[in-house]
Amino acid sequence: MARRARGRRGALETHGSVAPSPYICRRLPFFDVLDEETVDKLERQVDWIFENVGIDFRDDPEALRIWKKAGAEIDDCRVRADASGIRALCGKAPCEFQQMARNPERSVTIGGNNQVFAPIYGAPFVRDLQGGRRYGDMGSFEKLVKLAFMHPHLHHTGLVICEPCDVPVSHRHLDMLYTHMTASDKPHLGAITEMSRAQDSVDMAEILHGRDLLDEQCVIMGNVNTNSPLLVDKVVTEAIRVYCGRGQGIIVVPFILSGAMGPVSTAASVAQAMAEAMMVCAFSQLVRPGAPFVLGNFLSSMSLKSGAPTFGMPEPVISNYAIGQLARRAGLPLRCGGSLTASKIEDAQAAYESADAMHSTMLAGANFVLHAAGWMEGGLCTGFEKLIMDADRLGSYQKILDHGFIADDEAMARDAYEEVDPGGHFLGCAHTMRNYTTAFYEPELSDSENVESWEEGGAKDMRARAYEKWNAMLAQYEAPPIDVAVDEALKDYVARRKREIPEAWY
Repeated sequence: MARRARGRRGALETHGSVAPSPYICRRLPFFDVLDEETVDKLERQVDWIFENVGIDFRDDPEALRIWKKAGAEIDDCRVRADASGIRALCGKAPCEFQQMARNPERSVTIGGNNQVFAPIYGAPFVRDLQGGRRYGDMGSFEKLVKLAFMHPHLHHTGLVICEPCDVPVSHRHLDMLYTHMTASDKPHLGAITEMSRAQDSVDMAEILHGRDLLDEQCVIMGNVNTNSPLLVDKVVTEAIRVYCGRGQGIIVVPFILSGAMGPVSTAASVAQAMAEAMMVCAFSQLVRPGAPFVLGNFLSSMSLKSGAPTFGMPEPVISNYAIGQLARRAGLPLRCGGSLTASKIEDAQAAYESADAMHSTMLAGANFVLHAAGWMEGGLCTGFEKLIMDADRLGSYQKILDHGFIADDEAMARDAYEEVDPGGHFLGCAHTMRNYTTAFYEPELSDSENVESWEEGGAKDMRARAYEKWNAMLAQYEAPPIDVAVDEALKDYVARRKREIPEAWY
């Protein structure tokens, strides 16, 4: 089963005065906003939902059979269970585990004090400064995977970085998986929309990593949503049976728009999210004790006038902090937040909303952050420039988390005071020269020069600089090496499955 990780791998390259690593091991304390009384009250609400309200598990008789065997109360498809039993089952999931990458130097540790950033997931549209907004296609998908692979502050490439809408729905998971497995050597996710697609994901992961490693380690995970409120459908339970049944990981995320899929109050929505996710965690441990599990949270406020989701608002920001505390109390790795915005382009709205959403995600201690870069238009669109702009800011979060507040002898700089007289300056002293390359984070996309230099350079705004950056990155892209026999085996698997699966566009 999932082994405990032993620590971080070596740095990969230098970027913005931060030495990138395959994931972040935070030194900064968690930002806990709830007092003990409030935490206890929320947990009692969660337990009340387990025992009195229950969760529907629909369209999967095998899931109900598993619950019945475990002694749960079954009423039609409603499952209620003793709270202590649910919490005991959740205690079987590892609080920390490693997802192995094709390149072991890029493996990530999820849980504990560790944080992993992954790009946007699931957008049907893409946008860039030159091409505008359009349906995603395989060409865009490949470019985005390459950019996520190349950027040092994205540790994981996710899966549906955009929907390749020019490929039949029944086949596209195969092309997406093959691209992640060959164009990148970072860890990634697998498909979940049908049980057979989840099985394809695990089967291809076995080809890539080998049966022995798959038997011992988590090498692939699925990311699923409960159908809030209080409903788990067969997409979730079948994915769990495939992934967890094989010892692989599952991320389960209640997607709750407060006021629609949950009560309008933040406290009730947080408790509902915990109840839904923990109930599914318990199910995953009934399928296979010790299977890696990540408790997800996607709480959003909404416009009660239009019904549109809103992002970066105070209610979901505070919910990130609350659910962070509750997840740590439950001993489960957490997924939440990201650089979320409802804005259609990379404007001031996008910057404000993304910064507030991502900053609270960072402080709350989310161990796995999907949508950390590239999210626009409420998740409907992946922005090429937004991906690069967000990832640039992730480097600053990494420095905050990874370094914390340093107060060692070198940081106190006593020798500098011996060298610099009152009224002098520290620019050329020995202490400054020893530390000038690492003292401050230097974002690549920000322009801090004077206005004359900026105008001489073409007076480019950040969108223009990001456009140039991602195009330059793609021009320098080199595919990570892969064993020829493994590559051929993956190609053969994809070709065989495409012959077996009829083309379908829905």
